[in-house]
Amino acid sequence: MSEHLIHATLPGTFYRRPSPDAAPYVAEGSQVEAATVIGCIEVMKQFNEITAEHSGRLLSFLLEDGDAVEAGQVVAKVVS
Repeated sequence: MSEHLIHATLPGTFYRRPSPDAAPYVAEGSQVEAATVIGCIEVMKQFNEITAEHSGRLLSFLLEDGDAVEAGQVVAKVVS
């Protein structure tokens, strides 16, 4: 089993859902494919999607919805 880390591409605010009243993009424990959107980062009112780079099971998020994030920070883990 291989563990893959998903990193933030930009500094900003991390969100697990596209809007406050929407369901999360993906839940912990869910299967994801490469390029599956798992969250987004808001920077100056622009939202940038974060995608899984590997197929597998999304093991965990390391940030909560609405947390500040730095570029390069680990956001989530995927195992394949």
